[in-house]
Amino acid sequence: MTILPPLIIGKHIARYPIIQGGMGIRISGANLAGAVANAGGIGIVSAVGLGLNSPYFSFKHRKNQLFEANRLALIDELQKARQISPNGVIGINSMMVARDNETLVRIAVEHGVNLIISGAGLPLHLPEYTESYPDVALVPIVSSTRAAKVISRKWERNYGRLPDAFVVENPNTAGGHLGAKYQELGNVAFNAEQVIPELVEYLCSEVGTDIPVIAAGGVWNRADIDRMLALGAKGVQMGTRFITTDECDADIRYKEFHLHASPEDVVIIPSPVGMPGRALKNTFVEKAIARSPDLEKRCIANCLEVCQCRDNQQTYCIVQALDKAARGDVENGLIFAGSNAGRAECIMSVAELIGELVS
Repeated sequence: MTILPPLIIGKHIARYPIIQGGMGIRISGANLAGAVANAGGIGIVSAVGLGLNSPYFSFKHRKNQLFEANRLALIDELQKARQISPNGVIGINSMMVARDNETLVRIAVEHGVNLIISGAGLPLHLPEYTESYPDVALVPIVSSTRAAKVISRKWERNYGRLPDAFVVENPNTAGGHLGAKYQELGNVAFNAEQVIPELVEYLCSEVGTDIPVIAAGGVWNRADIDRMLALGAKGVQMGTRFITTDECDADIRYKEFHLHASPEDVVIIPSPVGMPGRALKNTFVEKAIARSPDLEKRCIANCLEVCQCRDNQQTYCIVQALDKAARGDVENGLIFAGSNAGRAECIMSVAELIGELVS
């Protein structure tokens, strides 16, 4: 078995080619990101909805309060992550569909993050938000070469720069919101074997630069990492695998729910943002799939640009559902998961997990 190479993204070098995926709400916070950065990977704080479970937010007086709470809570998490890992590579994951996305990106770069990973839409204006911080690496999430082309051409034309890397997420295996329509799931055109070599070829031949491609979705063990690198990826992003770690910021009941899950528990659910999601089956998910009238359809924060819950009183309030689960209400909350959920055998430390992946 070969030694894993370091991962270079912009001006930042991680000892191992492993990025910990951003998982909201408060699944990947400062504790997890700091531990991963200390272990030689790239630690990611999910910037989504951090304010909900913070001293800055009250469900009783929630009107127009969440955005300010998110801002203050993100500052806290980034300061804590940097205290845990003074010299590690730390970034955030931001969602284009969040109404406070621009604010959170600007706050993150002001407070010393090394990179921004941006998904849930094409981040066509991301360079505007970080122009005063040229050392911060910008990494869009895509699921096709076509999306990468649109971003590259737009950035080069408008800002005179290219992305520092691309995360290629496979909707057929990834957890959380998926970058494909319901009818497209299962299409082999999204598989890593198709997209990664195609994107690498495009970047080398047409763009003329060796921008790192990061494989995401369905990466679980060292064999998966080796397979992705053989396809041309420079690294991998892993989310679900880090949930069953001591340092994961979720409640222990959330981790144990993942630990005791089986592969048959992984299902596709509707989401108020209009995209399918991959999650673990529980009481809440069964109601969501059945579109049960018992689901609470009250928008608590007006946090998304597009929201069927707020606009049409359909589906459910996703930030509330994710927040409930993260706090330990594993039957009445939403527990996102990748296709490999159910394979964890124990809860271990991040250092042990990284050691297992790289040894």
